[in-house]
Amino acid sequence: MSIQAINVRNQFKGKVREIIRGDVVSEVDVETAWGIVTSVITTRSVDELQLKVGSDVVALVKSTEVSIAKL
Repeated sequence: MSIQAINVRNQFKGKVREIIRGDVVSEVDVETAWGIVTSVITTRSVDELQLKVGSDVVALVKSTEVSIAKL
């Protein structure tokens, strides 16, 4: 499968660093050149994508809102 076109502007190439599997959803940590990006996706998607530690992936980030909290 290859992606020919996508409208998501924020794309970060990286490698899967860790997968924390759950019954329904899993956390996938992706190590990029700019740091770690964590995604929560269905465990079914993890299996269908055959994700494993070390897999080459692209993290696609699309958000309509960014929240900021004062420290």
